[in-house]
Amino acid sequence: MAGGAAPARGALLSALLWAAAAAAVGPEGSPAPSAFGRVYRGNVNISAERVYAFAYRSQPGQVDAVRVYVNSSSENLQYPVLFVVRQQKGVLSWQVPLIFRGLTNKAFNFTASPSQPQYFLYRFPQDVDSVIIKVASDAVYPCSVVSVQDIVCPVYDLDHNVEFNGVYQSMTKQAAITVQRKDFPGEQFFVVFVIKPEDYACGGSVPSSVHGNVNRTWNLQRTKNLQVTIVPSVKKSVYVQAMFFSFLSFLSFYLGSVVVAFVHYIRVQRKASAGRLCPEDGSGIMTSSQPITASTPEGSSYGAIDESSSSGGRQFSSPEGRPRAGSDTDSSVEEESDFDTMPEIESDKNIIRTKVFLYLSDLSRKDRRIVSKKYKIYFWNIITIAVFYALPVIQLVITYQTVVNVTGNQDICYYNFLCAHPLGVLSAFNNILSNAGHMLLGFLFLLIVLRRDILHRRAMEMKDVYTLDYGIPKHFGLFYAMGIALMMEGVLSACYHVCPNYSNFQFDTSFMYMIAGLCMLKLYQTRHPDINASAYSAYASFAVVICLAVLGVVFGKNDIWFWVIFSIIHVLASLALSTQIYYMGRFKIDLGMFRRAVMVLYTDCIQRCSRPMYMDRMVLLIVGNLVNWSFAIFGLVYRPRDFASYILGIFICNLLLYLAFYIIMKLRSSEKLLPIPMFCIVATAVVWAAALYFFFQTLSSWEETPAESREKNRPCILLGFFDDHDVWHFLSAAALFFSFLVLLTLDDDLDVVRRDKIPVF
Repeated sequence: MAGGAAPARGALLSALLWAAAAAAVGPEGSPAPSAFGRVYRGNVNISAERVYAFAYRSQPGQVDAVRVYVNSSSENLQYPVLFVVRQQKGVLSWQVPLIFRGLTNKAFNFTASPSQPQYFLYRFPQDVDSVIIKVASDAVYPCSVVSVQDIVCPVYDLDHNVEFNGVYQSMTKQAAITVQRKDFPGEQFFVVFVIKPEDYACGGSVPSSVHGNVNRTWNLQRTKNLQVTIVPSVKKSVYVQAMFFSFLSFLSFYLGSVVVAFVHYIRVQRKASAGRLCPEDGSGIMTSSQPITASTPEGSSYGAIDESSSSGGRQFSSPEGRPRAGSDTDSSVEEESDFDTMPEIESDKNIIRTKVFLYLSDLSRKDRRIVSKKYKIYFWNIITIAVFYALPVIQLVITYQTVVNVTGNQDICYYNFLCAHPLGVLSAFNNILSNAGHMLLGFLFLLIVLRRDILHRRAMEMKDVYTLDYGIPKHFGLFYAMGIALMMEGVLSACYHVCPNYSNFQFDTSFMYMIAGLCMLKLYQTRHPDINASAYSAYASFAVVICLAVLGVVFGKNDIWFWVIFSIIHVLASLALSTQIYYMGRFKIDLGMFRRAVMVLYTDCIQRCSRPMYMDRMVLLIVGNLVNWSFAIFGLVYRPRDFASYILGIFICNLLLYLAFYIIMKLRSSEKLLPIPMFCIVATAVVWAAALYFFFQTLSSWEETPAESREKNRPCILLGFFDDHDVWHFLSAAALFFSFLVLLTLDDDLDVVRRDKIPVF
């Protein structure tokens, strides 16, 4: 067997060693001067020993360690040959033949050093198919490597070859490796512990030798106290229980949806048999913001008209009373517009959209079929994006997993190794299984939207007056896109967790950006159906965001120039979007926009300091800009390393702000919250709060070295199979589902309210 000794500068080695080829000189028991590179042979017994003395002096740039090789012709395990290396500040010893120390299910404590690696033998018990090797230490450094190797010779226990065989992890204070019986035909393996001579692989300082200086980092006191425990992993029955739990938990949502649909059907039938309720006349809605009448001073509100004129004097008792046909057509040129497709001349748009008090009838003048086709483009485009985005991702993560399995390098992927349950070629099946909720609930949401879409089409075919002229115009294209996005979030999150690391984190967040963006677009489209952004411009914006996220991951760590450019883009984009929202898409973005903006500021803020024409919108936009500018300043000052999550935080905060504004304005307008949307709002808040608690339970971090990341690993908390992050997956899927239902049902109370009585905000 072999062992390594590493002397300090000017150390003198005295050894009982090197039985191989030539006899030593000198009387027995006295040190015989010896030279490096030669092979010595001698005979020893219980009363006689051989002592060889080696003089060694360290030179600049020279390796600070030597390797000692010994063998013995004796096979007597009862009387082994003991070899001892005595140095100035340490003693190293071993015996030949070496007796392997076996590991059991009990904790075993030992000490290792760069010159004295340790390895142990483990045999699988008869009823155990998988075990977890848990290693712990109180000290962060020295950096060490834990390796699991098959029973072959030689055992790779050197710093430069420990990675040649089996699976391995670098380690500071904690490591864990799951080993399966099927991977070792002999049903036994070695557990090897190697202490590295430097710490930079585990996040320590870079060695001085890299900078061209003499390597003085070698220290005879680089020893590490370790504790190893090998315990059986989960059985196959636990896998089955976990899969049943995952699918049954979310299938219960299907059952709940069927029950709600059945109850709704019964209520509709009862109403039909008793005669449908009379529509509301809209009285009492937005009482604090009634249109300005003729008594208002002339010129104080350009384009303001009273309530009777805002509805155009239309009668809603029959479909024949709808607006003229010219208002229901569209042109191919305007279909390309980002914000509006109204066919009226520019002056007509300005008159309508610059009214102080807008009603839904003012912004739902387009032909429903044309507008619905426009919104369906969201659905078809996101399917195309999903296919082209997902296929390369799947191919890449399969390659990652293959590399891990072939090389045995478990530093490539940042798992929670204390709760990583393999299945087949997958190293952490539990992290993948927990994403099933996104796919199941996304598909359920598509079914719910499809049911509403079918019922709406039937009502349209029957010329139902309530469907034609009452309530929020029903366009389902964005809802379908949201359902697909939720399913794709599950697919891509599962792909990311095949091998989570620094390079592929954007897979886990790309469709979260889209979900947040689509939700904001849907919320805006609810009361602005004719002037919402086109699918092409929306997805182009998402593409820009994803590009910025990738650049942020690459350059956002230390490059201040990136954060300056990003903050400028962020602030300018917020101002541009705010301007479009405030002026209902009537503010043109061209070379003259800066001159017009200066004129507006001068006339409204400096010259007269008049009250904003659209106070509610102004309040929302001011708060929104303050939030976004705060994010920009925070990023510029602190430069967070997790740039993808930083971008996601911006999206989520803007979505929550807009949703809160929408609900507040809805209640302020004396509109109702029906039981179902109220339940969904409460469920969304509760589930999101619980989900975020588990999200912030950090179990790994690709911002650090693999060894440092493993210090955050924790055991499973659910069924002995799922960890905190898996629970986050479960809860976030449910929270997103309830969030979608909020948007789907929030305005159901307006189904019996005339559109010329529904305020726009």
